[in-house]
Amino acid sequence: MQRIMLTPDQREELEAMLRKHSGGAAQARRARCVLLWADGQRRVDIRSKLACNDAFVTRWTTAYGEQGAAGLVSLYPGRKPTKPVARLEARVLDRTLKHKPKDGSTHWSSRKLAAELGDISFMTVQRIWSKHGVRPHRLERHMVSNDPDFEAKAADVIGLYLSPPAHAVVFCVDEKTAIQALDRKDRMLPLSPGRAESHGFEYKRNGTLSLFAALNTATGQVLGKTAARHTSEQFVAFLQDIVSSQSPRREIHVICDNVSSHKTELVEQFLAKHRHVQIHYTPTYSSWLNQVENWFARIQRDVITRGIFTSTKDLDKKLMRYIRQYNQQAKPIMWKYSDPGRRITSSSSVSVD
Repeated sequence: MQRIMLTPDQREELEAMLRKHSGGAAQARRARCVLLWADGQRRVDIRSKLACNDAFVTRWTTAYGEQGAAGLVSLYPGRKPTKPVARLEARVLDRTLKHKPKDGSTHWSSRKLAAELGDISFMTVQRIWSKHGVRPHRLERHMVSNDPDFEAKAADVIGLYLSPPAHAVVFCVDEKTAIQALDRKDRMLPLSPGRAESHGFEYKRNGTLSLFAALNTATGQVLGKTAARHTSEQFVAFLQDIVSSQSPRREIHVICDNVSSHKTELVEQFLAKHRHVQIHYTPTYSSWLNQVENWFARIQRDVITRGIFTSTKDLDKKLMRYIRQYNQQAKPIMWKYSDPGRRITSSSSVSVD
């Protein structure tokens, strides 16, 4: 292949392509290839400098020789992805939301749906799902409250969070029952570079404890107590601890769920004796309205899930130590219920916009 003889104007034009900030990098690379070839560079040197092959050198030097600078523009630059039309989006959403895969799978994947429809790619399916917020691979769980007084009870609880009575204290109270004191039969392998912490698969049960907790909604501090069993007697004893932690006769509001141990005759007797204590029950199957559940999730994650406990006494010591340390820097929980319209009810139905 003959060398290209460049005129000063042609060389200036090619060098201008190299200096342009707005031009394509591919076109600048082709212009440099032509310049190197015109300067007498060997193919092996051009391949090394441009990280290309002989076919690249031949193609673009020949194209420049035949068409000049216009020959350095790719004939097939590609095109933008086509946007799915409304009818196609409707087909994809209808099949996704109203049908199941024929192979018995519980949900669609983009490739399965594309194969089912036959005339679109799985990437198009993914774009349509993303546009409409459809995520077949995700699974969430919910519990529907069947309480006929849901709105009234929820408003009562939320009102205590947003506007608590003056000179009163609000506690969110609940029990985390049957916490197992699990010990591992094999030694733990600690965290190290390139390896996660590892616990032995086999474990030994050393008994269980129940944790009673009362979260002060104003300060975020937690009053905790462990018990061997979860009974109404223990619940009343814990209520007495809450009363003892406050100044005499101070008004106390307790938010708790509807478990049977919270509604016994012993509880009624306690409330009759302590008129300044009021219990507010959350609606049935609505424990998420109780802020202490958020704190239970925290202690579960921080202490219980990966904890190793040689006895129930060891479990109690570690739970109480966590509570003491937590209270030193406790903050109120920033809890909010932002969209009541999204509450799932027994009459809820799925619709496609």
